[in-house]
Amino acid sequence: MERSLETQVSQAVDAWLRWLPRWEPATHRGRVAPCRRCFGSPVLSAAGLGADVPHGVQHGLSTRMKTIVDHAVAEYTALNLPMLQAELDQQAARNRARTYRPSEGLDPEFEGMPLDPDPVPGAPFLFTIAGMAEEADADVPALPPLSDEAKAALRQEVGLADDYANMVGREVCSILLHHRLRIQAALAEYVEPQIEALLDELTKSLDAPFDPGEASSA
Repeated sequence: MERSLETQVSQAVDAWLRWLPRWEPATHRGRVAPCRRCFGSPVLSAAGLGADVPHGVQHGLSTRMKTIVDHAVAEYTALNLPMLQAELDQQAARNRARTYRPSEGLDPEFEGMPLDPDPVPGAPFLFTIAGMAEEADADVPALPPLSDEAKAALRQEVGLADDYANMVGREVCSILLHHRLRIQAALAEYVEPQIEALLDELTKSLDAPFDPGEASSA
C-alpha cells in the first residue's frame, strides 16, 4: 500500500533526525557559490531552517524532501504524461550505459553537492571527478532528435509535470510545519552547541593572536 505524503515526510524527518547527531562543522574552506537546492528553499523555510543554520544540516533535509517530490512526480508522469515518460526512459537507459557515474548512490547529505572541491588559485587539479564523468558521458550516443511537433508536445507535458511538482512541494511544506518543534529541538541539542564552541574558539584566537611563548621571548 502506498504511503501517504504525511507518512513519507514524517519518515524522512525521522531519518534526518537520526543522522543529525553525526553532523560535525566543516573545517575546510567554504564555497563561493550557494547551493541551488538549498538557497531560498521554501522547504527549509517551512522546516524552520534559516540562513543561520549550517548548509550541511540544511542539505540533508532538503534532499530528502526533494526525493519525496521527485517520487510523486515520477508516478504522475508514468500515469499521465506518455511523451515525457518515454523521454525519461531513454535518458535513463543512456545514463545506465555510462561507465562512470560518481553522482549516483550517494547518501542524502551528499546528493547534489559538487563532486570536486573549489580550485585553489595557482594550484590546478591534475584531474577532476566531474571531468572524468563528462568524458564517460561523451562516449555514450546522444538521444535521437525530436520533430518540432514532438518538442512542442513535450514542452507541454514538462509544464504539467512542473505544475504537479509545485503542488506536491506546497503540500510538503505544509506538512513540515507540524514537525518544526522537533526539528528546532534537535538543532538546539546537536547543532547549536557545536556552533557556539566554534565561536568561542574563534574569540579566544582573536583575543590572543600570538603564541604566548613567542610574546614572552620577543
